Amino acid sequence: MELTGIGKTYATGVEALRDVTHAFPAGKLSTLLGPSGCGKTTLLKIIGGLIPATAGEVRVKGKRVDGPGAERAFVFQDFALLPWATVLRNVAFGLELRGVPGEERLEIARKFIGEVGLAGFEASYPHQLSGGMRQRVGLARALAVDADIILMDEPFSSVDEQTRRKFQEDLLDLLRHRRKTVIFVTHSIEEAAYLSDQIVLLSARPGTVSQIIQPNVNRGSKSPDEIRRDKNYLDAVDDIWHVLKRYLG
Repeated sequence: MELTGIGKTYATGVEALRDVTHAFPAGKLSTLLGPSGCGKTTLLKIIGGLIPATAGEVRVKGKRVDGPGAERAFVFQDFALLPWATVLRNVAFGLELRGVPGEERLEIARKFIGEVGLAGFEASYPHQLSGGMRQRVGLARALAVDADIILMDEPFSSVDEQTRRKFQEDLLDLLRHRRKTVIFVTHSIEEAAYLSDQIVLLSARPGTVSQIIQPNVNRGSKSPDEIRRDKNYLDAVDDIWHVLKRYLG
């Protein structure tokens, strides 16, 4: 996934992004982080093909993309579930849109419902689930379509701190078994340092790439608590803060 010279100016005249150029490494989790209003979510939507860029281009495996595609799946901040559909139908929905036959898509959906820890809730409806469980449904739906690139827009922001930490751990555990390229938007410095292989720091609006930070935390051999005490993790949190506080006035 490569971005070259991405710019976005809205009809109101507000310039959200300017000349964003960056290559996201395959099979890694990259976080977009920056001051409020810097264009993180706008950039993610451009990458996902949900809104057009004013300038520049997005390329996936060397091919320019100008709209949504099967190689990218979105996990939204507000869950974006079908309120009238069961968990099973929600997870299978992306497969249904792609024309996967009924029994096959339900079998795939059941598999990923189990992987995100929701086995037994297949017949439940979104209003019967907690916020954390609804977000797991959204993640299962993204995984079910087997997209190479998963785009996550502040997926843990609407859950409590305990659920957030558990969801972070579960996400890392899932990614150890599935080599996906993840582009993740968050406002949390600690979350970015904990999850990321690389952190793309954006400047204040108009957002552009300010700095790249790589935490270099060996997550494979450490428990979650050990990661949060790791010197590289703590250094990454400190480095991010020193960059971001320049934009706070």
